[in-house]
Amino acid sequence: MRRHGIRALGGRRLRPCTTDSRHDLPIAPDLLKQQFLAALPNTVWLADITYLPIGEGWLYLAAVRDLATRKIVGWSMREHMRTELTSAALMIATQRQRPGAGLICHSDCGSQYAAEAYRKQLVGMKATPSMSRTGCC
Repeated sequence: MRRHGIRALGGRRLRPCTTDSRHDLPIAPDLLKQQFLAALPNTVWLADITYLPIGEGWLYLAAVRDLATRKIVGWSMREHMRTELTSAALMIATQRQRPGAGLICHSDCGSQYAAEAYRKQLVGMKATPSMSRTGCC
C-alpha cells in the first residue's frame, strides 16, 4: 500500500446511545450512599445497562446483580434501551430469586429506571428504589 500511495480510511467510530439522565421523571433517593455492602442475599440488588458491538450496530444488555452474592440474578438483551429492557431484566431476577419485601433496587438515575412502568414493577414486588446521582457510578 505504501509503495502505491494507498492509505486506509479510518472509519468514523459510532458511539452507542447511553443512559439519558436529563429527564423530568421522579428520581429516588440514594439509599446506599456509595456503601456497597449487603449481609444477606436478596436484600440489595444493583442494576445497570451496558452495550456490546455487533455486526449490525449495538446490543444492549441490562443486568441485575445481587450485592451480597455478587451473582447476576437477572438479565435482558435488546437492540434498544427502552424501559422494556430494564423491566425484563428485573422480571427475570424476581422470578428466579423470589425476594421478600424490603428489597432495595439500586440503579443510576437514567430514564429507563425512573420510568413509570419500572417504578410500578418495583411497587408490585414491594421493593424500594434507590438511585445514584448523575456522574456518581
